[in-house]
Amino acid sequence: MTQLIKKPLFNPHGDTDVQKRRMINGNTTNLNDFNHMKYPWVSGWYRQAMNNFWVPEEINLGTDVKDYRDLPDPERRAYDKILSFLIFLDSIQTANLPNVSEYITANEVNLCLSIQAFQEAVHSQSYSYMLDTICEPQERNHVLYQWKEDPYLLERNQFIGDLYNDFQSNKNAESFVKTLVANYILEGVYFYSGFMFFYNLGRNHCMPGSVQEIRYINRDENTHLWLFKNILLELKKEEPSLFDSGKVHVYRQMIREGCEQEIRWGHYVIGDDIQGLTKKMVTEYIQYLGNLRCRNLGFEPIYPGGESEPASMSWVSRFSNANMIKTDFFEAKSTAYAKSTALVDDL
Repeated sequence: MTQLIKKPLFNPHGDTDVQKRRMINGNTTNLNDFNHMKYPWVSGWYRQAMNNFWVPEEINLGTDVKDYRDLPDPERRAYDKILSFLIFLDSIQTANLPNVSEYITANEVNLCLSIQAFQEAVHSQSYSYMLDTICEPQERNHVLYQWKEDPYLLERNQFIGDLYNDFQSNKNAESFVKTLVANYILEGVYFYSGFMFFYNLGRNHCMPGSVQEIRYINRDENTHLWLFKNILLELKKEEPSLFDSGKVHVYRQMIREGCEQEIRWGHYVIGDDIQGLTKKMVTEYIQYLGNLRCRNLGFEPIYPGGESEPASMSWVSRFSNANMIKTDFFEAKSTAYAKSTALVDDL
């Protein structure tokens, strides 16, 4: 196993030469110097993430209170279960990101992880606001803890949670990279699949406040996904032994397992009972996401023939496109807090 060294907090003998900085196992001083960064992409990421600041309670959920009561049973069931899943994901992210930071020795990247942890906390605040506004107190608790009781939900949470827990017990470079890939799956497959359901509600002119909350969350998650993609790509250059053919096969299988679980979940929670969505659409969209995530890491795709966004799901990217967040689909007016243009990439 490749050694993984936890960084010291106070290290007066650390390297001051930026070119000696490394993602892991570097000799960092932990000094935050915004004028000298080894990884040039960090500066743009940091400023974009800071400009994405938003306040959940400033989104009006008045219409959602009525809409929620009028949702058909399959849609209300899906709303509750998917929201329960998203609550868990953001909660575990908030808890796990400091564990990742302890072993990242590029201080500018740790600044980014600090912002991400804050944003995950804001997302949790958003879900609480949605639940407290839309649901009765007893309904709120039922939704909040469905992930503990529903076997489909628990399976998916356990997949990511066990990988995170494994790193707690096995602090080596291999388990660290698996944790990064697990984070990448969570951000790039699980979240996107959950968001898709809410955007379908938006297509049906329903639950507009919830949809807008999700769009702001999605904008943040775009940056988180982009961050972990770049961390993995930098590690791939600096620690090629962690990306030999055997290990890449393991990472690809992790992405495949995440996608297969997501497809099973989509069939269970959405099925063919929700207007505008079918099992086939869910399957094709998740397979497309899996291939896209692999391609962005330089891996071979895992699903032959699923390289392009399915035509039946093109509306998802229109709702989630960070460059369109300034326009409210329901009122066609400016609602964004961001002061700069969004990150442009192929996520």
